[in-house]
Amino acid sequence: MTDRKKTVSADSSNPMETLVNLWPYMWPHGRRDLKQRVIWATVFLFLAKVILLGVPYFFKWATDALNGRLDMQGILPVFMLGAVVLVIAYNLTRILQVGLNQLRDAMFASVGQYAVRQLAYKTFVHMHKLSLRFHLERKTGGLSRIIERGTKGIETIVRFTILNSVPTFVEFLLTAVIFWLTYGLSYVAVTAITVWAYVWFTVRASDWRIAIRRSMNDSDTDANTKAIDSLLNFETVKYFGNEEMEARRFDTSMERYEKSATQVWTSLGWLNFGQGVIFGLGMTAMMVMSALAVQRGEQTIGDFVFINALLLQLSVPLNFIGFVYREIRQGLTDIEQMFELLEVEAEVLDKPGAAPLKIARGSIAFRDVHFAYDADRPILKGLSFEVPAGKTVAIVGPSGAGKSTISRLLYRFYDVQSGTITIDGQDIRDVTQTSLRSVIGMVPQDTVLFNDTIAYNVRYGRPSATDDEVRAAAEVAQIGTFIESLPHGFETMVGERGLKLSGGEKQRVAIARTILKAPPILILDEATSALDTTTEHEIQTALDVVSENRTTLVIAHRLSTVINADEIIVLRDGKIAERGTHAALLSAGGLYASMWNRQREATQAEEQLRKVRESDDLGVVERGAPAAE
Repeated sequence: MTDRKKTVSADSSNPMETLVNLWPYMWPHGRRDLKQRVIWATVFLFLAKVILLGVPYFFKWATDALNGRLDMQGILPVFMLGAVVLVIAYNLTRILQVGLNQLRDAMFASVGQYAVRQLAYKTFVHMHKLSLRFHLERKTGGLSRIIERGTKGIETIVRFTILNSVPTFVEFLLTAVIFWLTYGLSYVAVTAITVWAYVWFTVRASDWRIAIRRSMNDSDTDANTKAIDSLLNFETVKYFGNEEMEARRFDTSMERYEKSATQVWTSLGWLNFGQGVIFGLGMTAMMVMSALAVQRGEQTIGDFVFINALLLQLSVPLNFIGFVYREIRQGLTDIEQMFELLEVEAEVLDKPGAAPLKIARGSIAFRDVHFAYDADRPILKGLSFEVPAGKTVAIVGPSGAGKSTISRLLYRFYDVQSGTITIDGQDIRDVTQTSLRSVIGMVPQDTVLFNDTIAYNVRYGRPSATDDEVRAAAEVAQIGTFIESLPHGFETMVGERGLKLSGGEKQRVAIARTILKAPPILILDEATSALDTTTEHEIQTALDVVSENRTTLVIAHRLSTVINADEIIVLRDGKIAERGTHAALLSAGGLYASMWNRQREATQAEEQLRKVRESDDLGVVERGAPAAE
């Protein structure tokens, strides 16, 4: 069981267990200031309840005083003055009770928000601990919606549990005691039956509404996922003119949400109506009992008013019983998916007592590595090779041969099923993931930038870097001049996923942040395969500078980028088909030579097409010259 599982339970069918597990966030260890706030909030809460019970007494005494039946002449000898004082006392007591409630809320506000922040933080950290496999299989929009609703649900549970549940129970007990001592057990019996029926109906109706709420949440998550997915692929939608199709998909989800949301509000109306009927019947019974007692001379008009006022006050916490139960159950519904996320085991974990990786030279070795994403589809089948310290080894091969899988394994996004991967003789499964990834730099094929400034994205390689170091890295990556030419320079926003920059510009930013990281090991994962030939040559020049004197693993699609590698390994079906230098592999006339010839022919055809287009453009200019004169 992970620490996360010890902290929070996902079983929404057991609210008490969840509330117990949430207690450490309401009574946080090491936060004396927040504990003091909890204590003061509790003090204010109980003071408010005690004062609240005095409100109907002042109302009763004022009524009897005005009716000439007040039996307090020894205390208040002047009749009219007594009535006025009691009326003032009645209203001042109500004001004091409201003030204490507001003090309670103010004192507890930081406690509730601290709980929300801590759980949101732990959820965010946990998401980053989960495997790449998990994130490839989940939808980002759905995850963000689940976390958003979950944190709000936590705030609801934390707040209503400590501020309402126990005090409501205490107020009911005090009210029952007052009825018993003042008017007899018959009033207590009617009160108890009313409260029992009220709570029973509220629980049953709220449980019925939970299923409706869950359906509404599912529809909301689905609609949000489709919206984010569509907006992230804005260009693709435009390419194929599928705006109407995307709108229909979104509206289908929103139609389900509309139906569920309507049912939620309709069911709330029935719940409130049922609660009103039950409490109204109970109040009617007690008011009739009191009215008959007044007619018999057993009670005064003040007693009649007192019972009515006390019942009305009781209706507020009774409504809170239903409200709190509904909110807690709905909060549990909102956070149950978040708790399920928190209970997902990380696929790749540091071993107990794992030590940091110790880098001496940075040599890499794969020894008989077997790996499969799915058990029935093996990817790597006994792969063995070495990348000597300071040398460059290239991995090439057809699509699906397992090239990119090698970089993912080296980063420990996945663990191998058998065999070992070592750096300087240390099995990467025996060292901490943080230390492993700190010594590896990556320039991927598809560079995705954060929606922030160019400076932020370059500095991401080493957040502590100075402005001068950021500029120096950009110069080495051959993008410094371009950045300085922009109106806002390094403070230019790059847009969602960096879409305001071209492919070559994004690659240079990726190279710059890798330069800033200054890792001893470098992985170039098809870093130029998505670029045109001219840009490829420019980027390759920058990459050659970056990889100098570093242990470099190049995963390549275009063979022209690896001809200077110290060794080229050709993969086919997860195994090494050939290995050697560029010249040796061409001489062998095998798979590498065949791939080289095909790519060379494609490059030549592309070059000829480019020349033809340039020639056509020149002819148009020449033919148009006389007309221009």
